[in-house]
Amino acid sequence: MKQGKIAPSILAADFLRLGEEIAAAEAGGADRIQLDVMDGVFVPNISFGIPIVQATRRATTLPLEAHLMIVQPERYLADFANAGADTIIVHQEVSPHLDRTLHAIKELGKKAGVAINPSTPVAMLSEVIELLDLALVMTVNPGFGGQRFIPGTLHKIRQLRQILDERNPACEIEVDGGIDEATIRAAYDAGATVFVAGTAVFGHPEGAAEGVRGLLEILHR
Repeated sequence: MKQGKIAPSILAADFLRLGEEIAAAEAGGADRIQLDVMDGVFVPNISFGIPIVQATRRATTLPLEAHLMIVQPERYLADFANAGADTIIVHQEVSPHLDRTLHAIKELGKKAGVAINPSTPVAMLSEVIELLDLALVMTVNPGFGGQRFIPGTLHKIRQLRQILDERNPACEIEVDGGIDEATIRAAYDAGATVFVAGTAVFGHPEGAAEGVRGLLEILHR
């Protein structure tokens, strides 16, 4: 039986208390920390860059995922690797030389991931599927936290699960966008194994630790 893992996104954290927020998420059972890097070009928002990755690395020993929602991500792979990212995720939509980019990530000693937007077919990953350590299905249109889960993305998770089971079963399927206690089980049942959650964790009324625990409780029922 696959085990679901929670990857809290610090995009929704209180940056004045970032170390405390990360520690609380870790205490609740977070498996890794997600860093949503946005450039205001590929997505309509600007978030943060290398200094926040470095600060997060100092705050925790959990694995860090740098989700690069930026144009020309290949220019910055070494920077994010050196800042402490353990997994580097690029978007298929802005990576015309995706095979080369994935090999470059692996040459840096990091895990390689690719994200696809809601309108991008799963088939766009077919030629690189064996290179992936992680495949990320965006369940909202990227750019902002707090959006509502798009139910139509569930069929993409199921398609991807079938392909990976045949060609790269070790690859994780991650979902990002609108993941909360009302949506996480459907994504899990469709085949996802890692769940990025921002507002549901750091916006939880009882704090980040309880936010993570609540999501894990649903997965483990």
